[in-house]
Amino acid sequence: MNKTGMMLVLVVMMLGVAYATSSTALEIVATLTGLLSVWLTAREHIWAWPIGLVNVACFFYMFWEVKLYADMTLQVFFFILSIYGWIIWLTKRGSDKVRPTRRIQLAMAVILLISLVGVSAGWGYWLDHYTDASIPYVDAFIATLSLIAQYLLSNKVLENWYCWLLVDVLSIGMYAYKGLYAVAFLYVIFLAIAAMGLYSWRKQWSAREMADLASAKADYSIK
Repeated sequence: MNKTGMMLVLVVMMLGVAYATSSTALEIVATLTGLLSVWLTAREHIWAWPIGLVNVACFFYMFWEVKLYADMTLQVFFFILSIYGWIIWLTKRGSDKVRPTRRIQLAMAVILLISLVGVSAGWGYWLDHYTDASIPYVDAFIATLSLIAQYLLSNKVLENWYCWLLVDVLSIGMYAYKGLYAVAFLYVIFLAIAAMGLYSWRKQWSAREMADLASAKADYSIK
């Protein structure tokens, strides 16, 4: 089965789950645009960004309805980072369709790890004491990690996929607990696509590294 056929199968599966769980029209639109956006992202397609903006708007309203306020607030940041990512992917791309993949630097990794711990704890505390959030600390941790993953994705950093894999695993449990079964199932698919994205991006990055190394050796030989 080719990639387009696989995508159609996933869409049909999502519609089947949505029907079986009596999902709302908004939840169906949110899950389908989310599926398409992540699928296109894994394939490094620039249309992932505009479709992602529609998905963000749907999820913002949906999370407000079920009182997942950290996830709701997260959509605002996602909207901004999606526009940012759309621009970044189209810069410094040379002859390629999008900017080449790069790896995370140690300094950035340390800063993001410290931010994950600090922001999750502070955000969770605020949600726990000043809102009627359902599962404040879990919600805050997933939201913060998602924000970090989105930042790395917008900057075309390979390690974004490792973050998304963890986000997907935790989200499956959280959304199932909240009764959002279609969304939970969507994250099962996201998990599979994230694994595919990691493999694809890593393969592309390795190929580019090998090509750059070969080019450097050729230049050195000429000199």
